[in-house]
Amino acid sequence: MLNKIGLIGGGNIGGVLAQELFRRNLAKTVALMDVKGPDLAKGKCLDIAEGSPIIGTDVRYAAGKDYDVLQGADLVINTAGVPRTKRPDGTIPTREELLATNLQITDQVAEGIRRYCPDAIVLSIANPLDAIVYRLYQKLHPPKHKLMGMAGELDSARYRYFVAQAAGVSVENVVAMVLGGHGDDMVPIRSCCRIAGMPATKFVDEKTLTDIETRTRKAGGEVIGMLGVGSAFVSPALAALEMVEAIVFDKKKIIATCALLEGEYGVQGLFVGVPVVLGRNGVEKIIQLDLTPEEKAAFEKSVAAVKKTADEVLAVA
Repeated sequence: MLNKIGLIGGGNIGGVLAQELFRRNLAKTVALMDVKGPDLAKGKCLDIAEGSPIIGTDVRYAAGKDYDVLQGADLVINTAGVPRTKRPDGTIPTREELLATNLQITDQVAEGIRRYCPDAIVLSIANPLDAIVYRLYQKLHPPKHKLMGMAGELDSARYRYFVAQAAGVSVENVVAMVLGGHGDDMVPIRSCCRIAGMPATKFVDEKTLTDIETRTRKAGGEVIGMLGVGSAFVSPALAALEMVEAIVFDKKKIIATCALLEGEYGVQGLFVGVPVVLGRNGVEKIIQLDLTPEEKAAFEKSVAAVKKTADEVLAVA
């Protein structure tokens, strides 16, 4: 259990996170801030707290529309940003199209963190994921291990679910990894996909796996198209909680994470999804996979897309 976990943004993802941080006893105090109205964050936290006797937790809370509620947080989860929402014509904005608006929001987030909890580990969820994490790094200049993005764990979970459905087995039997950027060029690593330790190809034919990998890349948009308003929120929150628990309980768990690469995989100075060991210190180790030639080429293509977005971030003052 940490002393204090800060949560920026009380929307759909933030609401699930706040509830689960209470329920799982992950911190003595949960701090929620949201700029929408003076009492939105307070109301959400009070609602959860009033149910705490039922679930048997004694978590305290701090809440408000200002960043000062984050004072002294050990870990901060950033969900702040405009979500991808289906337009009236049925089209869905790309994560990159959200860039300009969400960079402005991110600058405010960075200033709040810098002022009130500069030593916190920061886990960011807001989209476009790779760009937002990169912007936070620009503004905060934290140690490498203290800043990361949640994307690969969610993408990997989607991949695992689709494979389990196709194979007719429990999701618990499927292990998979999705690397690269959190966009249409993400890279499901088929060579790492195992069902009860066996290659996925023993259970699922090549064409079906290819279709699954395509669906995985488009999975976020698929949910948005069905919801009509807003984007996926339960699965992203659960993926983030998996990372939070790895840190809080010092699990040393290997999780696909958007992390700063400084020569690993031949990449310098970009935040890219790769397998890392997560523990009490945050990103404790980056693991380099032996990729097949096809996977390596796909990873390089994804990194190029991440670099393009990073260049766009640098162009915005």
